[in-house]
Formats: sequence, structure tokens, C-alpha cells
Amino acid sequence: MKRSDNPAQVIRNLFDEKKILTINELCFALGQCARMTAFRVLQELGYLSSYSHRGSYYTLVELADFDEQGLWVWRGIRFSRFGTLGKTIAALIPESAAGFTVAELDGLLGVETKHACRRLSADGVVTRMKISGCYVYLCSDSSTRRRQILMREDRNAAVEVGLGVDVELLPDEAKAAIILFYSLLNEKQRRLYAGLEAAKFGYGGDRKIADLFGLDPHTVAKGRQELLGGCVDGSIRAPGGGNRPVEKKRRPSSM
Repeated sequence: MKRSDNPAQVIRNLFDEKKILTINELCFALGQCARMTAFRVLQELGYLSSYSHRGSYYTLVELADFDEQGLWVWRGIRFSRFGTLGKTIAALIPESAAGFTVAELDGLLGVETKHACRRLSADGVVTRMKISGCYVYLCSDSSTRRRQILMREDRNAAVEVGLGVDVELLPDEAKAAIILFYSLLNEKQRRLYAGLEAAKFGYGGDRKIADLFGLDPHTVAKGRQELLGGCVDGSIRAPGGGNRPVEKKRRPSSM
């Protein structure tokens, strides 16, 4: 690197080209500089380290294309808007409909999560409970945890009676019946029903149900969040809606 070059601009240009870099690549680009020098430049630009591959890859926050879970994968290297694996799990569990098993987190995050989950449980960040013979990691907040337990138990019961199959595996007759029932609901009920069905599927449920009903995934997510957040008041019209009550006229009394 030339003395006249701006180190931050040099690194930014390199990230624009490659998206992710190792610390050795950064040091080489800065003229075989010390690792601490490279980290100072990274901090100036705003960076993330990968939660996979032992955190040995780096990217700029502005370059990461996060999905709805706050995750991004580039050429097999995994990043999270929350930072480390532990911070990612700690952020995902409170927002989940029914908590996560280790197997579910492994599938979602693409790495082994068992040790990180146990550390978070031991530190009281999340709660570990056995539900239907399987350990599930739940939110440490008691009210959120109760909702997650109920949803987990409901999901397990649905699977036991054959209702937890994937949407794509349902017979055409079953799909038609579900869509017919959905069409009989009002707008608010449709949103809530779609949110309920999406919550049963867990990760990816919003998209599956949106595709089934022809909805925007954000509408499904809104219904799911309303249900899980207990924000359903049971009314259809907004306050003040509908016809005004008619006062019953009284006959004047005769004296």
C-alpha cells in the first residue's frame, strides 16, 4: 500500500470486490501491517465476523444481505446481524413461536449449536425445558415462555394426529378445503388464521402459508405476531365503527 492511500478506502474497495476477507488478506492489503492495525480499520468501517468457521472471516455490515432471520450466507460462510453464534441464538429464541430444539437451530444456522445453547442456558440467558420427551430452548421471560410452551405442545399434538405435514405434501382435496375455509373468513380473521398456520411450521412458515393463500409474507407475519403477542381484541370494526344506536322515543305522559 502506498503512503498516500487511505487505509479505510483500500479495505472498502477490497470488500466491494470480494465481499468477505480473512485477517491475513486484510493485513496483506494494508502492506503487511499488524493485526491490530487491520482491526482498527475494520472498526472504522463497521464490520461483522462470521459465526461459522471459528469467526475467521469478516465482512462489512453494509454489504451483508440479511434474510428475515438476520442471517446471511456467502460462499458457505455464515454471518448474523447479531454477531457471534451465542448472540444470534440469544436473539432468535425470544422471537421464535415455539422455541428451538438443538436440531432445529442446527438446521437454521447451519452449524452445531449444542455447546452454545448449553452455555446460554447455564448463564440464564435462555431456558431449557423438556417437552414431549425433547429438550427445547425457550425465552427466559416467563410470559413469552408460556406462549412458546403452548405453541410447542400444540405443534407436537398436530404432528401426532397428522396435521403437521408440510403444505406441499397435503392432498389436493385437503388444500382445497383449507382454502375454502379461509375464503369464508373476514379480512382480520384471514390474517390471524394465516399467522396461526405459519406459526405451526416454525422457520419458513410465513412463506409457505403466503404461497398457499396468495398473501404477502409480511401480512402472514403480522397475523402471527398479533397472535403470539396477545394483541387480538376480538373486534372486527374499529372503535366507533358501525351504525349509531337509535334512541327509543317516549310518548309524552298525559296528566
